[in-house]
Amino acid sequence: MGIVRDAGVVVTGAGGGIGAALARRFAAEGARVVVNDLDAAKAEAVAAEIGATAVPGDASDIVPAAREALRGRIDVYCANAGVAPAGGPEAEEELWETAWDVNVMAHVRAARKLLPEWLDRGSGRFVSTVSAAGLLTMLGSAPYSVSKHAALAFAEWLSLTYRHCGIDVHAICPQGVRTDMLRGTGPAGDLILVPTAIEPAQVADALFDGMAAGRFLILPHPEVADYYAARATDPDRWLRGMNHLQRKLEEEL
Repeated sequence: MGIVRDAGVVVTGAGGGIGAALARRFAAEGARVVVNDLDAAKAEAVAAEIGATAVPGDASDIVPAAREALRGRIDVYCANAGVAPAGGPEAEEELWETAWDVNVMAHVRAARKLLPEWLDRGSGRFVSTVSAAGLLTMLGSAPYSVSKHAALAFAEWLSLTYRHCGIDVHAICPQGVRTDMLRGTGPAGDLILVPTAIEPAQVADALFDGMAAGRFLILPHPEVADYYAARATDPDRWLRGMNHLQRKLEEEL
């Protein structure tokens, strides 16, 4: 794919799951890739596999080190790192803060450091791994649902503000993907996500299809578009349906 050949690409949370699949696909298409993860061993393993550079650490502060590793130029930034703590209002304050910091503010901090360079040269690509929870919601995890709605809103804001300046923005919104995060979602994930779960490589395929078509919204599960439309056009019916799933979940616990 010509638009990423020899591009400098950063993927956060790339020690496994969707992030590793994105890193592998970008590398296979000829990009120069930085693999970031909090787990240094995982980041280094993926980097060694694909001929990339590992830059482990907190995704909120990775841009300077990643830019240096890529010889001074970042062309594509994949804000993929995420957390999904369980619970609702009763969840500990620290869990809410972590979800907000990783799922939203890490994107904001990256954009703050990337945009001056991108605007100067008139090009750049920001890829946000949001989740279908950002379009819909996720039973069992209010911090995840709320922060992913915010991540989508930030990606939308970037796109509408800077698309005429040469900045491309994509929001990836899959449902269940066979990753460690899915395995940690417990009964809610088993009920809603596992039956239609896909492989991480399919998410990467969907992103590359979307980039080629110039689409903002990347839906590895196409049916999410119908759910999103139903939610918007008849919210009460949609809420009743989700509440039905909630009650079913409670019956199984």
